[in-house]
Amino acid sequence: MSDTDPCDACGEQVTDALARTVRVSVDRSEVDSQRLCPNCFAGWIERYRTEMASGGTGDDESGIIVD
Repeated sequence: MSDTDPCDACGEQVTDALARTVRVSVDRSEVDSQRLCPNCFAGWIERYRTEMASGGTGDDESGIIVD
């Protein structure tokens, strides 16, 4: 990757200092990785919160680990 690779969501150039990487893993195996600009990252977080709030039970036995 260079210093200004594009955002995987919108395609805009984003510097490494501003980029955020979202990695989704299942049983410790990475199934997806996205490099996002600040705006797309904020949108991803909001979608994640909405989906987890609507379908999650909120207990520790859900098997979802966020780190």
